[in-house]
Amino acid sequence: MAKLYFYYSTMNAGKSTSLLQSSHNYRERGMHTLVYTAQFDQRGGGRVHSRIGLSSEARHFAAGSDLYEEIAGEHSRRAVNCVLLDEAQFLTTPQVEQLAAVVDRLSIPVLCYGLRTDFRGELFEGSARLLAIADELAELKTICHCGRKATMVVRVGADGAVEREGEQVEIGGNERYLPLCRRHFFDAIGRARPS
Repeated sequence: MAKLYFYYSTMNAGKSTSLLQSSHNYRERGMHTLVYTAQFDQRGGGRVHSRIGLSSEARHFAAGSDLYEEIAGEHSRRAVNCVLLDEAQFLTTPQVEQLAAVVDRLSIPVLCYGLRTDFRGELFEGSARLLAIADELAELKTICHCGRKATMVVRVGADGAVEREGEQVEIGGNERYLPLCRRHFFDAIGRARPS
């Protein structure tokens, strides 16, 4: 039975690597997958890239993309066995619901990979909707510099200082974002805690 999956984490937990491995597993068995990534993240040049050097061609989605129509159209030409979507935090609420319709109406599993929260500790729109309606939720784990599980991320400037304000979305990698445990996240942003 097809399901809508949301694999979430902070930065540097291997989301893209896991996506690429899953797609490879399908393709190795002669099955057809569709891989998507966010259009405005131009670092990949139409590909999903992992930090360990794996990559795959990908379709782009933008805020106005109708993912159900696009996937249904492809499925009518050639059976789609799985849809895999990187940077799922950038989906809109209607797009998450379109992906749910892909699962429910077309019986195609959809595996979404993305961040849960932004650098301020707030949910992204796509992540919030996936957390609400996905059939299966799985956390991919990485560690803070202290060795605890990292669940948050901070954005840093060129000088290494933690940024507390700014646009929710700013594309960047290890040079801009650091995964931290909750304790070190709150320490880094200077938010008061009970004594």
